[in-house]
Amino acid sequence: MAGKFIRKFTKWFFITLNILVCIVFLLACLSPFLNPSRWAFIGFLALAVPYLAVVLIFSMIFWLIVKPVRAFIPIIALLIGWKQLTVICAWHASRTFNGENKGDSVIRIITWNVRGMYGLSKNSYTQIHDRIEIGALINRLDPDIICLQEFNNSTYKSSPYANNIGLFTGECPYYFFSKDFRNKNGEYYAGSILFSRFPILDTGKIKFHGPTGESLIYADILKGKDTIRIFTTHLQSFQFTQRDYADLKKIKDQNEEALEASENIYSKMKLAYSSRGIQADMVRKAADTSPHSSVMCGDFNDVPNSYTYFRIRGNRQDAFLASSFGVGRTYNALAPTLRIDYILPDKQFNVLQFDMVDEGLSDHHLLVSDISLKK
Repeated sequence: MAGKFIRKFTKWFFITLNILVCIVFLLACLSPFLNPSRWAFIGFLALAVPYLAVVLIFSMIFWLIVKPVRAFIPIIALLIGWKQLTVICAWHASRTFNGENKGDSVIRIITWNVRGMYGLSKNSYTQIHDRIEIGALINRLDPDIICLQEFNNSTYKSSPYANNIGLFTGECPYYFFSKDFRNKNGEYYAGSILFSRFPILDTGKIKFHGPTGESLIYADILKGKDTIRIFTTHLQSFQFTQRDYADLKKIKDQNEEALEASENIYSKMKLAYSSRGIQADMVRKAADTSPHSSVMCGDFNDVPNSYTYFRIRGNRQDAFLASSFGVGRTYNALAPTLRIDYILPDKQFNVLQFDMVDEGLSDHHLLVSDISLKK
């Protein structure tokens, strides 16, 4: 009698658990359609999509072995959420990035959140060295377009950040700097910057509202007889401090202060999701009104399963998905699934190759892609 009860309980436990995971997964699949500025919870669910998908795949295998008819529950959920699954991983055969013999028709684009141009060390001497290494790494890749976020530059000659712009203008002499932040004396500026090997015909800046006050910038580049618009941006981050990372550890360790820590983390994440929802709409509007073929790149601070990603990408290509393999993590902290930096050419381009480079000089990976205009 007891054995029969246990078998019945176990059966219904797994069925109920399976259904609950399916429901949460399908709710998370609504993230492309629900703006987190109004539905903040959807941002949190989007983070869980890769993990929920893995659970459903194992669930499907389990039921195929134990009771094949019940495998239809996770299978149907995965099919409904197929759009979400297609952006988690890239499936192209892995190959070494060919940096040599770049053809005349090729445009090599780099995007990188350089974390202030001072690397990861807290040692001032190491930071000065890493600043030079960041410039050298980018220049070795022989880019035509460089988009940098969290970039800074100082005109004060004794500053360790003096003339950061000069690190790149040898090969890419044309540039446009957002200068979102500056000190009172006007000697120090920070924000996003765009460098080009080719002449810049026009530039523009769209200021974001919100706590950080950053912006979307663009430059119209003349490549031969073609004009191409390059966008770059840095969307609202969670702005986690060292204390916040300590709070995350408290939550993970179930520390007695975990509740207070959770409330602090939740409020910061909620504000960031809401801000990015608004910013994503602004970016999409600017992209849709571009009179030229365009490439959108930058640090979106959001995963591929988010409203932010789907809203900005629209019908664009994702260079990583078009020419790479794996999950493609671009941020080194918190979780192995954080692909939050992107190169998104529109359909007028061919994506020839793509790579991510991590030399330990930033908490983000450098992204580089070769593209060309379709003839």
